[in-house]
Amino acid sequence: MIEGVKLILLTTHSDDRGHLLEIYRTDTDYHREFGGQINQVYIVEDPVRGTIRAFHRHQKLWDFFFISHGSAKFALYDGREQSSTSGETNTFVLGDRQRKLLVVPPGVYHGWMSLEDDTQLISIASHTYNAENPDEERVPYDSFGYDWSIKFK
Repeated sequence: MIEGVKLILLTTHSDDRGHLLEIYRTDTDYHREFGGQINQVYIVEDPVRGTIRAFHRHQKLWDFFFISHGSAKFALYDGREQSSTSGETNTFVLGDRQRKLLVVPPGVYHGWMSLEDDTQLISIASHTYNAENPDEERVPYDSFGYDWSIKFK
């Protein structure tokens, strides 16, 4: 796995009132200090399966991704020259049937494709997006030779 990337299996707590799912906690080994607070949480909705949002990376920002509805395929490419996993590619599938949190450190290119209609992603960001000076470097979705097609088995 790419150095610094984590895939955390989340636990749902259920009782006679329903279900509670903790997506992010500050008392975990994947928590990062962001000046004592989370700086941005947002939702991305893809109405049509096959929608690709890729690739970009950040210099400072950590991303935490969670699929609350539907499913998605995530592709990561380690673009950090000093990393022990530089040049490595990882693929992860996240969805609402087996809930996981994907942690992406700065310097790692990342993108995702919805695998179902009406897929919904919740993202937690370590820094607030600045449209006038964005902390992002974008490259085309087909960079790094990544194949977004579904592999039938």
